[in-house]
Amino acid sequence: MQEAKTAIASGEASIGIEFGSTRIKAVLINGRGDILATGGFTWENHFTDGIWTYPQSEIRQGLQQAYRDLANQVQERYGTALTRAKAIGISGMMHGYLPFDKQGNQLVEFRTWRNNITQKSSQKLTALFNYNIPQRWSISHLYQAILNQEEHVGKIDYLTTLAGYVHWQLTGEKVLGVGEASGMFPIDPQTGDYDQNMLEQFDDLIAPQSYPWKIDCILPQVLTAGQTAGYLTEQGAKWLDPTGRLQAGIPFCPPEGDAGTGMVATNSIKTNTGNISAGTSAFAMIVLEKALSRVYEQLDMVTTPAGKLVAMAHANNCSSDINAWIRLFGETLKAFGAEVETDKLYETLFLQALDGDANCGGLLSYGFYSGEHSVGLAEGCPIFMHPANARFTLANFIRTHLYGAFGAMKLGVDILIQREKVNIAQILGHGGIFKTPNVASKILASAINVPVAVMKTANEGGAWGIALLANYLTAYQAGQSLEDYLDDHIFAQAEIFVSQPDEEMAKGYAEFMQYYQQGIPVVQTAVDTLRHAI
Repeated sequence: MQEAKTAIASGEASIGIEFGSTRIKAVLINGRGDILATGGFTWENHFTDGIWTYPQSEIRQGLQQAYRDLANQVQERYGTALTRAKAIGISGMMHGYLPFDKQGNQLVEFRTWRNNITQKSSQKLTALFNYNIPQRWSISHLYQAILNQEEHVGKIDYLTTLAGYVHWQLTGEKVLGVGEASGMFPIDPQTGDYDQNMLEQFDDLIAPQSYPWKIDCILPQVLTAGQTAGYLTEQGAKWLDPTGRLQAGIPFCPPEGDAGTGMVATNSIKTNTGNISAGTSAFAMIVLEKALSRVYEQLDMVTTPAGKLVAMAHANNCSSDINAWIRLFGETLKAFGAEVETDKLYETLFLQALDGDANCGGLLSYGFYSGEHSVGLAEGCPIFMHPANARFTLANFIRTHLYGAFGAMKLGVDILIQREKVNIAQILGHGGIFKTPNVASKILASAINVPVAVMKTANEGGAWGIALLANYLTAYQAGQSLEDYLDDHIFAQAEIFVSQPDEEMAKGYAEFMQYYQQGIPVVQTAVDTLRHAI
């Protein structure tokens, strides 16, 4: 306690803040990566005029509330005020579209990664670059706005992501970490910067529009992990902490997306390592030895925060539907006068899943709250199906939702393993879905036939990961690589629990996936039928 108090008072602790899909989380860590305090703010995206978005006002409100919670916990736990820090890092949900004019005014609503409204743009750019450009990438959103002839495009002076926006407000610097930047525009692994040839191709493509900007002039500057990305300004300090206690001048690491911070939080940044982050969305990140043999629509090519090439199998949907059903079970129990803590409810029901049939007894679940590009859905509609001859039990019900949560992502991982023969020794899983030991991790290991490891820190997520990147500024200046820093200083004594693939479960999951893929048209029919029903 005294050691932690001294570190906080002397400004030797680092702050990490991540804007997740449902929660903004702030953490304070010491030099070993131990979490000293946390803060948070719960928020939800809004579906407004066909766009998944978060209002600008909620971004600032959520940031201040998460930091206020953190500062209050520090005061209560250690009896000292949080006035200084060694470094700060900002992370956010990946990519999306946030354009600003010369005066810094936001030109349109924030278009998040969850939108599947850029299919035409995505297809045209993929063909132009011979490089997969997913719908959620910033350049895809930009070109779609051009195709739509949206009036604001000619006024763009700066285009960034959520992490880049918050970092800009706090430091005045228009920069991004290379991992997040690789989801705005393709990165050349040789230079660690935007691919120059593709920049020129894009400028040539839009030349007939005669916009007053070139693409490289409106994108953030690219930085790699360890580089100082600016300092907390006086204005930024007030933006973050309206009480005025937090002092300006604190250095920042490059802002990153949740994909990059997930890799750091699971120590999965070395070649042939991989991690799977599971929350509102699910994505597998595999660090490659070499480029893939061809372009795959189901796989995004991005980088680690240190600039290494990564194949990403991304699914827009994962645990939202599970959370909805768990809440319903909680309401049911409450109606009978039984109060069960949320963590206990999840654990009890997840453990029930292990008693289900290997193939889920013929049940099917699609937790598609939003569109799912990997299966060809532009819009979502959550669906649970139980044919008359299915075995409709509680164990099978929970099991099918866990199977379905990883279904869309599995399709991309299968390409890496089966077609590209990528060697993956072990996958690190993180996110709250892995909190119950050997349930979701065992299902996932069986689904992809690769051992899945979960660290004790699995539930800390990207806020911890970006805090580690903030901490790394000092090690980088001393000449230590990010890989060595994580191995030697953070994960040397990490508690890891490994789930091995189960042969019977693997066969059952394969059978489930056959039905899963055959049932996709049912979801599309539901979307078409119910689109205007509510």
